[in-house]
Amino acid sequence: MSNYTDKIVVITGAAGGLGQSIADYFRKADAKLALIDYSDELLSKAFPNSNEEKEILLSCDLTNRESTSNAFAQIIGRFGRIDVLANIAGGFIMGEAVHETTDATWNFLLDLNARSIVNTAAATVPAMLKQGGGKIINVSAASSQKGVAQLGAYIASKSAVLRLTETMADELRDKNINVNCIMPSVIDTPNNRNGMPDADHSKWVKPEDLANVVGFLASDLSAAVHGAGIPVVGLS
Repeated sequence: MSNYTDKIVVITGAAGGLGQSIADYFRKADAKLALIDYSDELLSKAFPNSNEEKEILLSCDLTNRESTSNAFAQIIGRFGRIDVLANIAGGFIMGEAVHETTDATWNFLLDLNARSIVNTAAATVPAMLKQGGGKIINVSAASSQKGVAQLGAYIASKSAVLRLTETMADELRDKNINVNCIMPSVIDTPNNRNGMPDADHSKWVKPEDLANVVGFLASDLSAAVHGAGIPVVGLS
């Protein structure tokens, strides 16, 4: 594990199962954390013992440009910089057939999974350019590579994350900013276990294994890695 002493790490979707594992990873590496989710209640429940000297909990709507900008301005105001942005926030729902896809389904998934990336980029990249570098890690999905019935909107949104990652990497690689993404299969979280109780959970990818990959992408060891979509699929 790399040392992140005095590094500022922003984690969106921090209160979720994967977000908490990634927060735990960077806590152990001695980073200063900005933990973001959509409600104060979720954050307080997930991080009841947050260290106020080294961590800030912020609720915001990542699908809204102004809300995102305000939250990230608070982070920069508090810590002065952002070294790592881990864009973990996202969502999944089974959709309809493409010809039956509602505006509600399409907008929910594209906003949460893709628009949020654009909004956090707008709030983060200028600061990273000013400070001379940084790391951005997004979350696509293993399923983003191929269409599957009833998953059109979800796959489109996660494919957009991968393409946005590649595009940002091409735009920023000469500025000492690495942009990459992980592509997990089903993650072994309590919510997924509750939703799929009969599945073979032993084959799912563990959140702590994903956290290790995010930690690598956030470290100096990934200096030569730009625009990668890294499958992290356990045994599935």
